[in-house]
Amino acid sequence: MLKNSNPPPAPEGDANEIWEKACATALRLLARREHSELELRHKLLARQFGDDIIDRAVAELAGQGLLSDRRFADAYVRGRFERGFGPLRIQCELHQRGVAAELVAETLAELSGDWVDSATRQRRKRFGAGPPEDARARARQMRFLQQRGFTGEQIRVVFRG
Repeated sequence: MLKNSNPPPAPEGDANEIWEKACATALRLLARREHSELELRHKLLARQFGDDIIDRAVAELAGQGLLSDRRFADAYVRGRFERGFGPLRIQCELHQRGVAAELVAETLAELSGDWVDSATRQRRKRFGAGPPEDARARARQMRFLQQRGFTGEQIRVVFRG
């Protein structure tokens, strides 16, 4: 996807009018999908809104319950889990999106019993139901699961069972 190399012009008008534009823009973004606070800040900044306007808009949306890092983390973890990614990768991605470490840990803990099953499904989907033919194939499959974000212990359990 090509992006316009010229940034959009800064919104014009008085401070209240600009704040309303920022809130409307943020609401349109949130209507499409959940966003973390950091993601929303970056998107508003890219649209040339000032820091003080962004701070006010984010505080207003969070106060109304329309912006929630917890809700974002829950939706993000569930979506990535459904796509077969492991907890280490999801944890890293959430950290990059500005979600607090405690919140990430809580959200990932809710799926703690399901990670090995997910890793097993991903291995079978990619390599078939049979066991690896040799040490080289086993190492390749283990690397695949590691790249998907599963822990070493989860990977060992997949190959034990």
